[in-house]
Amino acid sequence: MARAHHLALVSFVAALAASTGATSKSFTITNNCEHTVWPGILSSAGSAEMDTTGFALAPGESRAMSVPSGWSGRLWGRTLCSTSTDGAFSCVTGDCGSGKQDCAGGGAAPPATLAEFTMDGSGGMDFYDVSLVDGYNLPMLVAPQGAAAAAGGSCVPTGCMVDLNGACPADLRVASTTASSSSGGGGVACKSACEAFGSAQYCCNGEYGNPSTCKPSAYSQFFKNACPRAYSYAYDDATSTFTCAGGDTTYAITFCPSTTSVKAAGAQGGLPLMNATMVYLGGDQLGSATAAARLPSGHHEVLIAVVSLALAGALY
Repeated sequence: MARAHHLALVSFVAALAASTGATSKSFTITNNCEHTVWPGILSSAGSAEMDTTGFALAPGESRAMSVPSGWSGRLWGRTLCSTSTDGAFSCVTGDCGSGKQDCAGGGAAPPATLAEFTMDGSGGMDFYDVSLVDGYNLPMLVAPQGAAAAAGGSCVPTGCMVDLNGACPADLRVASTTASSSSGGGGVACKSACEAFGSAQYCCNGEYGNPSTCKPSAYSQFFKNACPRAYSYAYDDATSTFTCAGGDTTYAITFCPSTTSVKAAGAQGGLPLMNATMVYLGGDQLGSATAAARLPSGHHEVLIAVVSLALAGALY
């Protein structure tokens, strides 16, 4: 779903940064999941291309890559990927439609957890976020490193640390179609309400295409309650966009972050990276430790999901 207000193009700033020899950035992408993840990368229009747009990361594997000055784009993880007998590569979640590991200009098919960046943007700042606006498929942490991160402020880790696939409301759940799945037979992704229902109210378009009329829904609150720093709907800017001063700041991007990463990252910033406990009870209610909202009529399945984290005290 396009969110032009959030991922604005910065072509002029990027060109100026490049012409003045601004320090290039870098990503270190790590797969801490128990299964292979295939990161995909999409550069915004007018932005320089990365060295690769897609590759495989085995469990425990990391890959460092340089990021051009002024780069703007998004990164995500693809799961349950395979190559057909005729050589076509595809993934159950996050597929970019290229037919191969390199996404080659293709974006993530929703639902997918997205890390979004604009480097050397307004005021020379890096802007970044983790977005669940297009749904969710993997836990992800984005942690800035370097002098800017040490200074604190809004240069702090963000992401969605919780595995939401098992807790996903039935109306939004994407079930596995394969006999063997890393999800253990449950859901493999969780749609946004926009993807699931297509209404202007949930998609924030038409008469709902501005922050005055587009408000959080019970469905977006499911994501926000679990992951307070992640984008949950299109106009969730206030608590979901983070900035770091330009320069030598680098970014560690981790799929399925470990509890050690959770503890270290959660100690920074004013918001927790996730709620310590979520409980969803009742066919027409969506509740949490911080909010409760009524789902649309017709949602009659009982969904009980409890996510408890031993390190809760470190996150508040």
